[in-house]
Amino acid sequence: MAESARPTSPPRIPAQQPSPLPHPRRWWALCVLGLAQLMILLDSTIVSVAMPSLQAELRMADGDRPWVVTSYTVAFGGLLLLAGRIADHAGRTRVFVSGLVGFAVASAAAGASPTAQALFAARAVQGAFAALLAASALALVATSFPDPGERRRAIAVFGALGGAGASLGVVLGGLLTQGFGWRWCLLVNVPIALVALLGAAWMPRDRSPRVDGRIDVSGAVLGCGGLTVLVYGCSRAEADGWAAPSVLGALLGGAALLVAFGVRQTRAAVPLLPPTLVRDRGRVAVLLAGGALMMSQLSVSLFLTYYLQTVLGWSALAAGLGFLPISVVTTATATQLGTRLLPRFGPRVMMTAGLCISACGLFQLTLLGPDSAYPTSVLPALATFSVGLGGSFLAIMNAATSGVPAQDAGIASAVVNSVQQVGGSIGSAVFNTVAASVAAAFHGSTRAATLHGFTVAVRYPLGVLLLAAVATATLARPQRRAPDAVRAGERMGP
Repeated sequence: MAESARPTSPPRIPAQQPSPLPHPRRWWALCVLGLAQLMILLDSTIVSVAMPSLQAELRMADGDRPWVVTSYTVAFGGLLLLAGRIADHAGRTRVFVSGLVGFAVASAAAGASPTAQALFAARAVQGAFAALLAASALALVATSFPDPGERRRAIAVFGALGGAGASLGVVLGGLLTQGFGWRWCLLVNVPIALVALLGAAWMPRDRSPRVDGRIDVSGAVLGCGGLTVLVYGCSRAEADGWAAPSVLGALLGGAALLVAFGVRQTRAAVPLLPPTLVRDRGRVAVLLAGGALMMSQLSVSLFLTYYLQTVLGWSALAAGLGFLPISVVTTATATQLGTRLLPRFGPRVMMTAGLCISACGLFQLTLLGPDSAYPTSVLPALATFSVGLGGSFLAIMNAATSGVPAQDAGIASAVVNSVQQVGGSIGSAVFNTVAASVAAAFHGSTRAATLHGFTVAVRYPLGVLLLAAVATATLARPQRRAPDAVRAGERMGP
């Protein structure tokens, strides 16, 4: 009895393993990764200004013109999920370096294309390697900075560079086309990729665990095929209309493939997309916010391109410079304001507020008239939109990779990139279709009809931003404990 009454010693708790020390070259790695991110988003817009001279030299039909951009975006968006899982299996640094090499070779081939068909093929290869770069780069940023505060700053810089790439593409495209010809809009990627490749040799080694087992080939075919067909359908809607049989067939076919992909992921031994990543309501809110913001960003780019050149009569180069405030304000907001407010308010408040602020900027664009001046009317709208953009993107990128096992960081970053790509494709297609149809029905001058079409079309991404803000505020709300559990906790208080 005496033996049994002896108090038992508490179980020994193993000492907590110290968190890995940050690598001294982590900021150098961020410079290299950010340069690659800037390059792949730069390439999505840099050919826009060069389109007239490109079309004339290659004798490209008007109906084939959209494929200069579509061949890139379809391959990019469709292969992101597969690229993310390849990075988790093969190692993100290795995939990142392979992506740089492939992107440089494809860019050189695109710049030297003798025919339109050769250009389309090279652009598709560019998009495939861009998917490898995008999926591995964000994952490397998340795993290279174990400290949450440093990770926030790193993701802010990384996201700001990506956002700046899309805007700077128009500026650089105008400069290169005017000074050297359209081919340099594609060849410029070669030296950028080579610089990033040299810098990658000094990046710290990625020591994150890799995913074991084989890649889910069936899931890859269904998921990547569904995204590819969906992006293709949205891109064709700009030229053929949403009611065209080819467009409806592509949209329904893509949706069916994605449903089959979701069923497959619940049964696969090693799923391409772990279901736990999309069962979290907070992560769903992140995906909705990311898709809505990309939809609105591309709509603003289209609006501004045509407004400055068609309505205000600016040159292509001057119109490109008109995009610079978006890059400057977005970068400043993300790196200076967002990094300070995110730890205090959390992703839910930052995403919701950012979506609402960006919606205010779009509302200001609906008030523009033929005689509106850039400094007093356009610039304030762009500044308002960019403040919301910078704060929201920081919260989205941070929340997309936080709380994810290290071995799934690649697929987590690929998911948010995929949603943004699909959202951007849908947004640009809807915006162009509405703007063209409204302008065609307007009775007045071409200048007035163009402006009216754009001011009506911008209401659609405006509405999407507000709906996404409501969904984000609702879905990202922290779970509350049941009342009985709360009262029990109070009774068990100190």
